[in-house]
Amino acid sequence: MGVDVPIDPDATAAIVLVGGQGSRLRPLTVNTPKPMLPTAGVPFLAHLLSRIAAAGIRRVVLGTAYRAEVFESYLGDGSALGLDLVCRPEPEPMGTGGGIRHAAQGLEQSEIVVFNGDILSGVDVRAVIGEHRRSGAEAALHLVRVPDPTAFGCVPTDADGRVLAFLEKTLSPPTDQVNAGCYVFRRDVIDRIPPGRPVSVERETFPGLLADGARLQGYVESSYWLDLGTPASYVRGSADLVQGAAPTSALPGPTGTALLLPGAQVAASASLTDGTTVGANVRIGDGSRVSGSVLMDGAVIGHGAVIERSVIGPGASIGDETVIRDAVVGDGARIGASCELLAGVRIWPGLVIPDGGLRFSGGA
Repeated sequence: MGVDVPIDPDATAAIVLVGGQGSRLRPLTVNTPKPMLPTAGVPFLAHLLSRIAAAGIRRVVLGTAYRAEVFESYLGDGSALGLDLVCRPEPEPMGTGGGIRHAAQGLEQSEIVVFNGDILSGVDVRAVIGEHRRSGAEAALHLVRVPDPTAFGCVPTDADGRVLAFLEKTLSPPTDQVNAGCYVFRRDVIDRIPPGRPVSVERETFPGLLADGARLQGYVESSYWLDLGTPASYVRGSADLVQGAAPTSALPGPTGTALLLPGAQVAASASLTDGTTVGANVRIGDGSRVSGSVLMDGAVIGHGAVIERSVIGPGASIGDETVIRDAVVGDGARIGASCELLAGVRIWPGLVIPDGGLRFSGGA
């Protein structure tokens, strides 16, 4: 991390919110929670946890809900990542603020760093912590500048970085600064979040603090930042990690134009470009072209297929000469030869499409 801010594991801990159902990513999230989707060869959460460990934070609590057992079975106690990790399932959906309050139970640290579990970011965690300490604020927010802030929480600040307002998804934003999903809280602020009920940190906690005259501090930067909430952004994020555009220390191989996991079999005449990930035991036939895509473990790609900016789920098969662009094929689905899947089509797990059974244009 770029800023030399001392981190005392006994004073600073992290909470990662991973309870969402990932409905915008279905069918990829039918069987797998969004933060555990394979992203550049490992679950997305591994990239985030690697950044947290690199910042010097050791104690991490995962606020889980949807398919909580998947996190525990994969991550265990976090020791393989250099972390002391526990999962704290929510008894019911608690919202972001309620989730933070629930996850903080049992933490003794006085400084809590909170991460949304679906953000791929180059944030300098220590720099946000440093700004929180420098300003003496109750909470600090990581803010990024984006071309279109209307889809995000808009956060104007004054010349010293003090947050002036928190405007959740307004159509007329006064600034291009948006909430980037990383916060640093004083522990006593978290303890003031009402327990036992759903609370939105964006719509209730932050506006309430401002109304009470509390100081919220913004840390504004222009580092890499991507919300992995849609299939298109998920594919882009994975490709950026493979190509080294997004920071991580969890990539299971060197950066480059493609990442191949153990057991992958790629025909010599096939081409892999633009940050494609080829999962374990995937097979790709002669003459196929795969660009900027994620092929999950055990997928089979026939001869002469074209796959661009798409996701092929684990165990799925794609027939000869089939074209797939900007689409999702779910777990174990079978797409026959000479099909054409385009423009956001999503094929649910286990579905079978016969040869030539789906096309968006003419052809034999």
